[in-house]
Amino acid sequence: MTSEPVARTADRMWHDVFLPDDVAHVRSMARAAVATHLAPVAREIAQREESVEAFPWAAFTGLASAGCFAVPFEKPFGAGLSHAMLATCIVTEEIAYESSSLAGVFDGQCILNARALSFAQPQVRESVLPGLISGELVFAFATTEPDASSDLTPTALKTVATRTPEGFVVNGRKRWITNSVVADWVCLLCRDGDSEDATMLLVDMHAPGVTVGTPDLKMGHRGQITADIVFDNVSVPADHSLGEPGRGLGTALASLAAGRVGIAAAGVGVAQAALDLAIARLRSRELFGRKLGEMQYWQFKLAERATELEAARAMYQKAAVRLDRGDRSGEPEASMAKSFATRLANDLARDALQIYGGYGFARQVSATGETYRLEEIFRDAKILEIFEGANEVLQWVIARRLIGRDVTG
Repeated sequence: MTSEPVARTADRMWHDVFLPDDVAHVRSMARAAVATHLAPVAREIAQREESVEAFPWAAFTGLASAGCFAVPFEKPFGAGLSHAMLATCIVTEEIAYESSSLAGVFDGQCILNARALSFAQPQVRESVLPGLISGELVFAFATTEPDASSDLTPTALKTVATRTPEGFVVNGRKRWITNSVVADWVCLLCRDGDSEDATMLLVDMHAPGVTVGTPDLKMGHRGQITADIVFDNVSVPADHSLGEPGRGLGTALASLAAGRVGIAAAGVGVAQAALDLAIARLRSRELFGRKLGEMQYWQFKLAERATELEAARAMYQKAAVRLDRGDRSGEPEASMAKSFATRLANDLARDALQIYGGYGFARQVSATGETYRLEEIFRDAKILEIFEGANEVLQWVIARRLIGRDVTG
């Protein structure tokens, strides 16, 4: 791939002025790790079709070796930062700037599962966290089913955990599960027997009865490889319940709230990349004898987008700080940040593609070998508005807080 790097406008337009002291170094650490381990392979990851062999191992293990996977966790396992969620979201933004799909992989490994595993019994955490942080173990997070996604009420779930004297036996199917094709462990939401409750379990992906399907072929996020997982009489020890059995929906929703803020940060990273590409084109492209950037329409449009990007970054950071201060829901800020930042990512991807014209629509100009990233950004951005809480559902969450559930339902 031959796309030239562009200047980062955030470095002169935005400033990390409110970061706690022990988080101040995280952006530079993450940016260096991304430059070394992800950037050289990011365009290849974005273009190759999903397969088990296409899992981005080099970037995954490289980011882990650079310390990125340690950021969410307390000592003695992880970095022990006072504002771990804020720091993790900053890492997510830096990853997404180069690869939105790798930000999705990181979210699955280090945000969704980090929060779910905080509910695990101490001996279970001690046995799995070192491998998660080193990248030697891959984790998946499974709530979605063929007929259950935005609605995760226990009665909508078809995956069932039946209690036994030794623990649980799980049967069912999960869909769209990130990292599943290479996962060692999965944090799994199940209906609790015949009840109207749910249980969250940590399940060994190598256990008898676990089958992973063929990777899904998607429009974008090709480095975030997903597939179905089928559970056929899978035995799970009793101490692998994440939180109290029957209270698993709370565990899942707390994890998804954290993931929501992480996806907001990813949206900011994608939006920033699109903005930087747009600015580079406005400065270099000449049309009718003058720079495209001299046209007031694009001056005003991108000034507005830069202002929105400033707001989006502040929103995800505020939501992350609320989680760090112990509010497990993080609402309404988590929903506001995710819906705003991911919509902005799509708006800026569309604006940047319009600025580039045909070059934005092309993967490669065959005559010259030139390649362009915008079609990748455009394909990848859409899923950010859909997963970990569709934006329409999040508007409802905000409205319930604003108007009151007694009125909104």
